[in-house]
Amino acid sequence: MAIIRNEALHKQVAAAMRQSIASGEWPPGTQLPTETDLAETYGVSRPTVRLAVAALRTEGQLDVKQGRGTFVRATVHGPSSSLDRTITAQGDTFSTPVDAWFDHAEKPTVYRTRTDAVTAPLLEMDQEELMLGCDRLLADPTGNGRALHRLLLPMERIEATPLAQQPTATPAEAYAALAAAGRDLTWRERVSARVPQPDEREALQLSEAAVLLIAYRITCDQTTGLPLILEETRLGAETTALTYAIDAHKPKRAKVSR
Repeated sequence: MAIIRNEALHKQVAAAMRQSIASGEWPPGTQLPTETDLAETYGVSRPTVRLAVAALRTEGQLDVKQGRGTFVRATVHGPSSSLDRTITAQGDTFSTPVDAWFDHAEKPTVYRTRTDAVTAPLLEMDQEELMLGCDRLLADPTGNGRALHRLLLPMERIEATPLAQQPTATPAEAYAALAAAGRDLTWRERVSARVPQPDEREALQLSEAAVLLIAYRITCDQTTGLPLILEETRLGAETTALTYAIDAHKPKRAKVSR
């Protein structure tokens, strides 16, 4: 490798490695040579190679597999799975396209928790209010998508409903339990993104460069507007897309006085 003055060595090594990937010399799935071999190839030190590899990992071009080595990452051509957020209601029965994901979920974990700086505003409650929580790892039965789903039930608002005895209910079952208790329901949702934590990356099988999508769905009493359920769904943006059906709302016509 010809050394260019006034440019950091590790950036030059990273550029040379990037070219090896782009040219097909190192196709997807190829295990990189050892640090020692790369240092010899490029005529630099091992710490310089380490910095170059770290740069390509950050770009998402390389994956490190514990105990096995560093590999060229396969090209991702968009998410292979989609999580449709539509809710369908027939009387007091509800269904969602994601119901099948719950059929392929790991065993749910139920626990007691309290509202915090994130959940309290979404539920329009004070912090430290008691809730029941239920966590599941979901899997797309038709693709490679995985999602971490959390159902949070504020006790003071659901204790008089059948849902208080059903903390492991799926979302569709939870909506039905509230409808059976005489609640007319409406929903709102917001989506944010951040870097995944190590445990999230492992559970969702994400690369080191992956971005985590977080969808918060709040189920509300349509009459009072009071939030009754908070769902948090976390998924990798590189593997799974959130899809929405959007309907146009017609403004209400003002009544004409006669």
